[in-house]
Amino acid sequence: MENNFYEKGLKFECRRCSYCCGNGPGFVYLSKADLERFCAHFEMEPIAFVEKYCRWVTYYEGKTVLALIETKKLECVLWNNGCTAYKGRPVQCRTWPFWDWMVKEKAEWDECAKDCPGMNNGPVHSKEEIEKAAKEYKENIPLDFEQWQADYL
Repeated sequence: MENNFYEKGLKFECRRCSYCCGNGPGFVYLSKADLERFCAHFEMEPIAFVEKYCRWVTYYEGKTVLALIETKKLECVLWNNGCTAYKGRPVQCRTWPFWDWMVKEKAEWDECAKDCPGMNNGPVHSKEEIEKAAKEYKENIPLDFEQWQADYL
């Protein structure tokens, strides 16, 4: 990633405000690795975890992929005055706010920071940390239904 605005790092510390976990509709997509991490964390089998916490949603190019469900209040199903799966949370959550598109330009970072009180606050994360997280986010492909059937059914 070629960019200078975070050359000296960026500040971020989660304030546990839940803005990213429940401030409107959204999707937390799960890769196969995310699903397996959750299953280990909750000591559940994949089929039981998916039945209890997940939904199948339309993704790019018409693919159907796995995502966490939301409550009626539009909160993540795993949110209860904090993340109930914090240590087992998926890549999408662990890499926030260092997503590839968010750190591409300072203007995008600043726009997102308007809604997240942890951005531009707290400890400095190095350029290397930021780029590692952005790469991990970009490469984390949601589990599609066909792969689910092949691997788990």
